[in-house]
Amino acid sequence: MPGKKLIGNIYMNIFNSQREVIDTCTEKLAGHKKVNLYFLNDHGFNIAQKDPDYLRALNRADYLLNDGIGIKLGAKIWDIDIKENLNGTDLIPSLLKRCEKAGWPVFLLGASKPAVKAAAARISQDFTKLIVAGYHHGYFRSASNMVQAINRSGAKVLLVGMGMPLQEKFIDSNDQKLSPLLRIAGGGYIDFASGMKPRAPKLMRRMNLEWLFRMILEPRRMWKRNVVGHLQFFITVIRMKVHRGK
Repeated sequence: MPGKKLIGNIYMNIFNSQREVIDTCTEKLAGHKKVNLYFLNDHGFNIAQKDPDYLRALNRADYLLNDGIGIKLGAKIWDIDIKENLNGTDLIPSLLKRCEKAGWPVFLLGASKPAVKAAAARISQDFTKLIVAGYHHGYFRSASNMVQAINRSGAKVLLVGMGMPLQEKFIDSNDQKLSPLLRIAGGGYIDFASGMKPRAPKLMRRMNLEWLFRMILEPRRMWKRNVVGHLQFFITVIRMKVHRGK
């Protein structure tokens, strides 16, 4: 099992492949051990610099995985070699296939009401033997009531897609109360699984250009995050590296 390595002020697990992540998580789940699984991109890194609670939640993760070309290049500045992009949208379907095979029920939490409903239906179609124990949109009022509903469902796996930093904070703050053993902060996976939000073509994904595809679709919302945010990220990791070397 890979240990954690420091990138700036965040400790991230360095796995060699998606298969290694899936094997590790399913072994933990089969052994009745809890796993909080999160993903880190440069946008999340930037948020963590301004949000101490989010920073602590990321550093308390059982597994924090690299997501995107920004983190790969930032890790290289910190002398860490990342071999494979481990974004949640590609990794989660493979995890769900393992859940289907093992008979582990899944609960979906996040996105809008129509999106999570459509995602639950599509996942049930794609993984015919997978038990979708329940689902709920991400705009609930009471976290306590939501945790109770999740626990009553009997789910072994919880997939939360409420965006950064809400999804990680929800898992972290309810860590001791949640019954599902595997808790995944899935970002936009529920929206993508619903079919209501398109993914980048496979060629762009292989070239680590999914961020560019999203910026083309939503230029006003994504411009600042992808252009200004990328620059801010690299300035921060370089500054932290220089300061650490003194």
